[in-house]
Amino acid sequence: MSEINADNKDLFCNYSHEQLQQLYARACELFSENKQQLFERLAPLRTRHIAVVLEDIYQSHNASAVLRSCDCFGIQDVHVVENRNSFNPAGDVAVGASKWVDYYKYPTIEETYATLRNQGYRIVATLPHEKDTMITDLDVSQPLALVFGTELTGLTQEAIDGADEYVKIPMYGFTESFNISVCAALSLFHLSERMRADSSIRWQLDDDAQLRLKLYWSMQVIRDGRKVMEELMKTIK
Repeated sequence: MSEINADNKDLFCNYSHEQLQQLYARACELFSENKQQLFERLAPLRTRHIAVVLEDIYQSHNASAVLRSCDCFGIQDVHVVENRNSFNPAGDVAVGASKWVDYYKYPTIEETYATLRNQGYRIVATLPHEKDTMITDLDVSQPLALVFGTELTGLTQEAIDGADEYVKIPMYGFTESFNISVCAALSLFHLSERMRADSSIRWQLDDDAQLRLKLYWSMQVIRDGRKVMEELMKTIK
């Protein structure tokens, strides 16, 4: 999915659930039944209980690999800090994942953290720290945002100081750290599996959010999807 910004984040905000259902039904007439079934199966599996923050990732293949992992594990939201480096996913690595995952861009880590805290997230920095927690022991009962730093230098001091908690992955070899895309994949696999296994956690999107997500996905598979969707929206009463 394209970047979620001021131009598109509130695209369907003025419509009731019933109107959005009408809109989705009309959109479904414009793409295959197979894709419709895929949307219906995957939307209930998406989550915003866990989010990902990427600070100044400069290698496109790493950015793309993280997006791909987020899609594979059903993580819907990625928050990108572009302080020094632009976020440029490489299509051959992402394998289309950028169509299905929402990503938001920010100029500073402080703005990113403030936005996430307003949404109810705990900020969890991924690095060894004197106050760190092993990933096997990290509490997943409340929404959390995992923060990953740039390839060579890791997280900035601002990102570290502003975090609520710190988490690390156990390592038993000579190498001192994982590649960022590997670290993200391992973290998301472990935490998302624990989240889904806990019946007390309400990790799924509600019906309205799922419907809006399917409408955004629809725009990805319809030619000139945004323009077509805007025309369809004019027909909804």
